[in-house]
Amino acid sequence: MAHHALSSQESYNPNHLLDILLGKMQLKNDAALSRMLEVAPPVISKIRHHRLPVGASLLIRMHEVTGMSIRDLRDLMGDRRTKYRLSDAQGRPKPEEKAAKEAAAQAAQQAQAQPQEQSDASKSGNYAH
Repeated sequence: MAHHALSSQESYNPNHLLDILLGKMQLKNDAALSRMLEVAPPVISKIRHHRLPVGASLLIRMHEVTGMSIRDLRDLMGDRRTKYRLSDAQGRPKPEEKAAKEAAAQAAQQAQAQPQEQSDASKSGNYAH
């Protein structure tokens, strides 16, 4: 059975969150909860069996439906993390993107320099009158 990283936290219990939502929304079962959250029923089952974490989009949907704060929802499932860690690679431009941006910057500098040269030439009086 594949467990996600958050399930290694001893306090993590998404079942508590789901049970609270069932009670708060006065729903009878997980199928009704899945309809309320507009997700497929297997998603709720996978969360209950620790095969799928409660993702950001589902957490936001829970917030929209219940009016509870994201912090309160995370506390209910035992997610006590205060920060989310991103890997070093996330948010960093790919090498080819970096090269493309540098080339675009050079082209922009050259384009700015050309009108300057043309205006200098017009000042020198190289006109045919």
